[in-house]
Amino acid sequence: MTSEQDWLASQFEANRARLRAVAYRMLGSLSEADDAVQESWIRLSRSNADGIENLSGWLTTVVARVCLNALRARRARHEEPLGTRVPDPIVSRATVSTDPEHALLLADSVGLAVLVVLETLSPDERLAFVLHDMFGVPFDEIAPIVGRSPTTARQLASRARRRVHGSSKVPDRDLGRQRAVVDAFLAAVRDGDLEALIAILDPDVVVKSDRGAVARRVATELRGAREVAKGALMFSTIAGFARVALVNGAAGIVSFDAQGRPFSVMGFTIADGKIVEIDILSDPARLSRLDLARLNDSVT
Repeated sequence: MTSEQDWLASQFEANRARLRAVAYRMLGSLSEADDAVQESWIRLSRSNADGIENLSGWLTTVVARVCLNALRARRARHEEPLGTRVPDPIVSRATVSTDPEHALLLADSVGLAVLVVLETLSPDERLAFVLHDMFGVPFDEIAPIVGRSPTTARQLASRARRRVHGSSKVPDRDLGRQRAVVDAFLAAVRDGDLEALIAILDPDVVVKSDRGAVARRVATELRGAREVAKGALMFSTIAGFARVALVNGAAGIVSFDAQGRPFSVMGFTIADGKIVEIDILSDPARLSRLDLARLNDSVT
């Protein structure tokens, strides 16, 4: 490498974690986020860096464009899910702190429930909201990416913001309190205690489940404490293979079947000591691509 290439590589590495965080929130896929970041490096390495005044901003714009094209291509191919799509969860042990790169991915604003809502936005709305509300990019910089005016870019973000924050309750941020509620949920499932489950569920609790492309034609949502509690008890036979973990920075559950294969990842949203939302990924193909085996020997 020349000294200029060395410098570019070092600057790119300094921005990699932030770029991956942008791409993950845009795409909801860890592998696609990595591909978008790699594409930004390819474009940087082929560009005239001398003409780039703000390298960090330039890289953010490139990643955003790559992600926007990917989202538009999904829509053009009619790849939107027929039911709920739960993005790739970021899972780590509940007993250890995450590294700096994970800390960016696990910011408060990217809980699994928020990402599920982002999946319902149009590509332009998602980009405007992610860049402005999550990363502070001005609307006059967002506008040319989406091919709109700054005023329209502001409106896109505003519509997205209403969807994301419109009806959701403010979640508890204390991990200790979250863990206590999730522990109580898991204990009640293991004991088959319907009333104990109902007691820790918000009356309007909703469960959103992503079981993969084949299963998306069947119901993927449950609503109401009693219905959700009954549904949870159907999985009591595998509760003994469940492990409490961090799922996108909040207390969650990873479960395995008797053969040690990942069965589901559950992200919980807890408000006022009650479970208000559970987002479940149980698509075997996608679960197999996550690094979950190391959690199977952890202690709940």
